[in-house]
Amino acid sequence: MANIPPEVDSFVGNNTYVDADVFQLWVEGNSASEASMILQQRGALGAPGITGATPEFLLADISDQFRTYIMLEKWLQFPPRLNEQWTFQMDTVTQAMLINTLSPTYKYYALMYYEFEDTVMREILGKKLSSRQRKDLDEVSEKTGVNLRSCRRQFDNAKRIFKTVEELTGGLVQNIRIHFLLSEDLAKKYSTVVFIAGNRFETNKRKLQYLTFKDYYNCAQAMMTYWTSPLTDEANADADVEREFLMELRDLRILLDKEKEHKTLVCQRLKSKVSERIYVEVEHNFKVYSRTLINIAYGLNHSKELKDLFIDLVEKYIEPCKHLQWPSSDMKTFLDVFTDAGTEIDVIKSQPNLKSVFKRYMDGITVCLLAMYHN
Repeated sequence: MANIPPEVDSFVGNNTYVDADVFQLWVEGNSASEASMILQQRGALGAPGITGATPEFLLADISDQFRTYIMLEKWLQFPPRLNEQWTFQMDTVTQAMLINTLSPTYKYYALMYYEFEDTVMREILGKKLSSRQRKDLDEVSEKTGVNLRSCRRQFDNAKRIFKTVEELTGGLVQNIRIHFLLSEDLAKKYSTVVFIAGNRFETNKRKLQYLTFKDYYNCAQAMMTYWTSPLTDEANADADVEREFLMELRDLRILLDKEKEHKTLVCQRLKSKVSERIYVEVEHNFKVYSRTLINIAYGLNHSKELKDLFIDLVEKYIEPCKHLQWPSSDMKTFLDVFTDAGTEIDVIKSQPNLKSVFKRYMDGITVCLLAMYHN
């Protein structure tokens, strides 16, 4: 009787386990030994259910996990590929944790692969995303106190997203979400980086050093909402300021010919809404404030003027208001009244397109001024 080979069923499992704490330590740029020491300080060896663990065992486990993350990194850099690869099998919750596509409820996974430190991105913002700049990240690390490896990851992520979406048509935030599967909040933060880099705004002059990433975020989101085409919503805002809009801003100089009428309307509405001191200041110097706002608008069709928008706002508007100690609430009231009154002047009111251009400009510039008006 012939020997019948036995039937053997085999199963090979390759379920990749990702420890959120260890992954975060890797993302932050720690070495395996540094991560081991941090976890020991947090009491990892004495955690409930863990017996007989030694520092050597913990270090070996972390080193093994770090090797996995290094191999995973090429897919993390292009998140849609994470769903397509078969080398590392993982559930959808783990995939989402790695690239930060989970809802804000999952605050535990705050600093995953595409997350960044605002302080680091503020230093990167406005600089050319080039290999040369990457070599200078040791200065960023020293200034912010963030690990150099983490600074490099954040720089590389910003550069990768910028290169991927800068030439794409359609909404900037939406394109970032499609190509990198990021949460809407994180995609909007990256859209700020792309928008400022793409339009080459100056952000690093000495007088601008007080501004934070959040300030530039608020400015960029406002400009993307009001100054790009199509004028729809934040998710569909374009990456470039609309050239036709910038050209049409030159027509706003017609307001300077109607300055007396504009001043009368503004002062009538402002008197009961701001302090007496600010009202008197506006009444005496309306021409200065009006011409500053309109002349900035007039020049934005030139590339250099657009590039220097933030420095112009600081030097020509914010610094004088700080010197006069304008309360931010009074500044907001004045800008709102200035805008509403301007749209009701006959020469503007009778031209719907010009009225729209003026409103779009003032809506955007108001957000910028209020965001930048602080010490």
